[in-house]
Amino acid sequence: MGVPAFFRWLSRKYPSIIVNCVEERPKECNGVKIPVDTSKPNPNEVEFDNLYLDMNGIIHPCTHPEDKPAPKNEDEMMVAIFEYIDRLFNIIRPRRLLYMAIDGVAPRAKMNQQRSRRFRASKEGVEATEEKQRVRQEILAKGGILPAEEVKERFDSNCITPGTEFMDNLAKCLRYYIADRLNNDPGWKNLTVILSDASAPGEGEHKIMDYIRRQRAQPNHDPNTHHCLCGADADLIMLGLATHEPNFTIIREEFKPNKPRPCALCNQLGHEVKDCQGLPREKQGEHDQFADCPLTSEQEFIFIRLNVLREYLEKELTMASLPFTFDFERSIDDWVFMCFFVGNDFLPHLPSLEIREGAIDRLVNIYKNVVHKTGGYLTESGFVNLQRVQMIMLAVGEVEDNIFKKRKDDEENFKRRQKEKRKRMKRDQPSFIPGGQFSPQALGSGNRSNPQTISNPRQAAFEMRMQNSTPSASPNTSFTSDGTPSPAGGIKRKAEDSDSEPEPEDNIRLWEAGWKQRYYKNKFDVDASDEKFRRKVVRSYVEGLCWVLRYYYQGCASWKWFYPFHYAPFASDFEGIADLPSDFEKGTKPFRPLEQLMGVFPAASGNFLPPTWQKLMTDPESSIIDFYPEDFAIDLNGKKFAWQGVALLPFVDERRLRAALEEVYPDLTSEENRRNSLGGDLLFVGKNHSLCDFIAELYKSSTTEPVDMPPELCHGIQGKLSLNENPVLPDQVVQSPVPTLRDLAQNSAVSINFKDPQFNEDFVFKAVVLPGAKKPLPVLKPGDWEKTNNNGRPWRPQLGFNRDRQPVHLDQSAFRTLGHAMSRERGQPGSGMYSNAAPLGAYQGNPYRPLFSGQPQIPKLLSNLRPPESWRGPTPLFQQPPQRYDRSSGAAPLLAWNRMVQSQNAAFQQNQYQGVGGPMNYPQRPEDRMDRGRQGYGPGRPYPLPPPAGRYNWN
Repeated sequence: MGVPAFFRWLSRKYPSIIVNCVEERPKECNGVKIPVDTSKPNPNEVEFDNLYLDMNGIIHPCTHPEDKPAPKNEDEMMVAIFEYIDRLFNIIRPRRLLYMAIDGVAPRAKMNQQRSRRFRASKEGVEATEEKQRVRQEILAKGGILPAEEVKERFDSNCITPGTEFMDNLAKCLRYYIADRLNNDPGWKNLTVILSDASAPGEGEHKIMDYIRRQRAQPNHDPNTHHCLCGADADLIMLGLATHEPNFTIIREEFKPNKPRPCALCNQLGHEVKDCQGLPREKQGEHDQFADCPLTSEQEFIFIRLNVLREYLEKELTMASLPFTFDFERSIDDWVFMCFFVGNDFLPHLPSLEIREGAIDRLVNIYKNVVHKTGGYLTESGFVNLQRVQMIMLAVGEVEDNIFKKRKDDEENFKRRQKEKRKRMKRDQPSFIPGGQFSPQALGSGNRSNPQTISNPRQAAFEMRMQNSTPSASPNTSFTSDGTPSPAGGIKRKAEDSDSEPEPEDNIRLWEAGWKQRYYKNKFDVDASDEKFRRKVVRSYVEGLCWVLRYYYQGCASWKWFYPFHYAPFASDFEGIADLPSDFEKGTKPFRPLEQLMGVFPAASGNFLPPTWQKLMTDPESSIIDFYPEDFAIDLNGKKFAWQGVALLPFVDERRLRAALEEVYPDLTSEENRRNSLGGDLLFVGKNHSLCDFIAELYKSSTTEPVDMPPELCHGIQGKLSLNENPVLPDQVVQSPVPTLRDLAQNSAVSINFKDPQFNEDFVFKAVVLPGAKKPLPVLKPGDWEKTNNNGRPWRPQLGFNRDRQPVHLDQSAFRTLGHAMSRERGQPGSGMYSNAAPLGAYQGNPYRPLFSGQPQIPKLLSNLRPPESWRGPTPLFQQPPQRYDRSSGAAPLLAWNRMVQSQNAAFQQNQYQGVGGPMNYPQRPEDRMDRGRQGYGPGRPYPLPPPAGRYNWN
C-alpha cells in the first residue's frame, strides 16, 4: 500500500525527479495492427538493463478498473494483464532481465494490514450493493428510467491473495505469456525472464529487493546496471534508495485526481449512486454514435529518477563541521529511517507526525541539529542505534504540544475560509440563468459543425424579458423552493443547508491540556499513569522500527513478529529506549498459503477456501469464530474519511489458528495440497540466449542436484538451477490456459527452477555504493533549487531523459489546420481524433484479428500477431523516411506534425544498436559508458541522439 501522501509531498518538494514517459504507439497499416519493435533504441533516450514488475500493482487495475468497464470474465482479465505488461515493456525495453514478482505469503507484520484491507473491502462491497439496490427501487418507484440490471457475479478482489485458484491460474497464464513472447517478439530475443509467482513467499517488491541485494554481493555483478522498477507504492522510492545503486528509476502511472466516474446505476457522469435521479441519458452525438465510447483517456506513465532525488538529498543533508566524517550514503539511510515515523505498511504513524504538516522536514531539521550531539549516524546497513534515535524522538516530544495546537488552529482557519467561500459563491450567484436552448455552455462544447436552429425565438425572448422584469424582493423576503415569496416569518433552514458540516466527535482533544491521559484511556483503555503498559507499547514500537529497517536492508528478520496494537505511542514516550533489545527470533518460517487465507480473509470470502476450512469461519461452535466478526468499528482517529480510519479488528492468535487447522488438514485434496505448498522462482530464456543450450543439456542429463548458473552466460547473474517438474521445453507444445489464445506448437523457449545465491543467516549486506560504480552526471541546474520550479517560468513537463529536447511549437495557423483536418461529424466534446478518449473496443468483442492468408499456422498470442517476415522484410510504410512533397507530382502533402513523427522514426530506424555479436546482441558495456554528452542521466549507448525537435515548415 505504501505511505499515503508521501509521493505527493515528494514530487512537490523535489519536482525535477519526475519525467514524463515517451511512448511509441503501435501503428495500423491496411487495417492490420503492427506492434512496436522493442528491439529498437528506447525513445526516452536512455537504455535500461533490468525491468522489475511488482505484479500486484498491475493485477488490481486490470481485474477491477476504476475508470473503465470491468472485464467480463477471468479470461479477459488475463488478456488485460498481458496487454498492460506489453505496454510497460514497450516503454522500458530492458536489455538483460525482466523480473516479474507476485505477492506471496507475507510476513506476520504485513498480514495485519492485509487483514484490515480485506475486511474493509468485503464490508464496503456489501454496503455498496445494498445502497445500490435501495436507490434503484426508489427511482423505479418514482417512474425513473434506469438500464436493465445486469445479472453477473460480483468480482471479489480478495481472490488476489496467495493460495486461491485465481492466483494459481494467473501463474499458468504468465508462464504461457512469457513463452509466447520469447518465441515471437524480437525485443525479448536475448532477455532473461524470472517469474516469482504467488507460491514463493514474500511481498513482490521485497522479493525484487532481495534479488538485487544478493546479486550485488556477487563478484560478477555489474555495479553500473540500470534498474527500472514498476510499481505505485510510495515505499518503492525508499526501497530504491536503500539499494545504493547509482542508476535506479521507478515507473508508475501518473496520478490524476478527481477523475470522473460513471454512476453505477445509470452509467452517467456527474453524480454518484446516492444522488442518482434516473433521468434519461443525453444523446452522445447527432445519432448517438458515441454512446459506447470510453469516457476517459488511457493512463499515462511517469519516471521517478532516484539519482536526481539523491542530488536533492545530497544538497539538503550535507552538514559542515561535524565531529565525524560526513558520509552521504549513511545520511541517505538515516533519511529513509526517519520516513518510517510518518507511516508504513507495518506500523501506525506517530500522532504528532503528519506528512501533510511537513513532518519529514521537521524531522530532518531536528536531525541536523541533534546529529552533532549523537556522535554518529542513526543507522548502519539496516541496524539501528537506539541511543541516537532516542535523542531525535525526545527532541520531537518537546514540541508535540505545539504541533497539536497548531494543527487545531490550521483546521479552524480552513473551516473559516471554506465557510467564507460558500457565502461568497452564494452572494455572487447570478439572479437569473436562462435555460433550455439558451442555457450557457462551456467553451468548446456542443456540435459547432451542425448548429441547431432556434425554435420560436420570439417566445423565448419574451419569457426572458418577463423574468428580468420581475420586481426584486426586499432583503428580508424569503422564498419557497418554487421561487414564490414565503409567508411572514419565513421557513427555518434545514440542517443539510447549514454552512457547517457534521463532524465526528473528538474525545481526545490533543490541543487541550491532558491530551496524553485522554489518548491512552480512549485508545488503549488504560490510565496514562500505567507506566508499565506505556513501556510495553513503546518497546513494541521500537522493535517494529528495527524490524522494518532490517526488512528494507537485509530481508525478513522474523516471519512471526508483528506490532500488537492499533495505535502508536507519543514521541515524548521514547525515554530509556537505548537499552531495549533489537534482536529477533531466528529460524522462523512463513505461513502456508491456505493458512494465510485463514488469517486475512473475512467469512464473506470463505468460498475461496475448502469447505471444512470455511466452516471454521462461520460455525458458532468454532474455536476461532472470534477471529471473523461480521461487523466491526472503524475509528476515524482524528481523520475525516472512513478509509483513513483504523479498523478495530481482533488480532489473530497464531497458536490457536494452527491448533484449529490441524483438525481440518486431512480434508485437503491433492490439488489443494499443491496450492498450499511453498514454491520458488522460474527462469525462462529463448533459443537465441546463450544460456539456452546449457539448460537443455541439464534436462538431457536428468541431474537431480542443483547446478551453479554460469554468470558469463547470463550478464553476470548468479544462482542455482534445478529441473522443474512441468517445464517449458523446446519442440514441445505449450498449452494455452486462455481459450481465446492458441497453443504454442513450435516452441523454442525453455524454463528451469532458479534460486538466488544463499548466504549465512548472520551475513550482513553492506549498504554502500559498489566499487567501480560511476556516479551519473549531474542533472539539476541552479534554477531547479528554486521553489518556483523552472526559475520562475511556467512549469513544463519533461519528456524522456534528454533535458534539452524542445517540444514542437504549433502556432495559430497549425491549430486551424488541425481543426480543418478533424472529422466534421464529431461534434461532441472529447470525441475528436485529438481528444483524450481511449481507443474504442476496450473489452468489447474479440480483440484479436484472424491469421493472414497463407501464413503458416504458428500458434502465438493473437494480440501480438505479426507475419514472421515483417521482422526482416521490407520497411513498413510508417517507418520509411519522409518524402519531400513535390507540388508538380500531385501527391498529397505531409502535414508538419506528421513529417516530424516520420523523421524521428526514420532517425531511430537508421541507428539500431549494434553489439559485439551483431544486432540484438547486448554485451557488457564499455568502461566509458557514462560519457554521454547531452545525456544527463544513465549510461551512454553507441548510437547518436535523434535530431532536436523544433518548429517545422514546409521547405
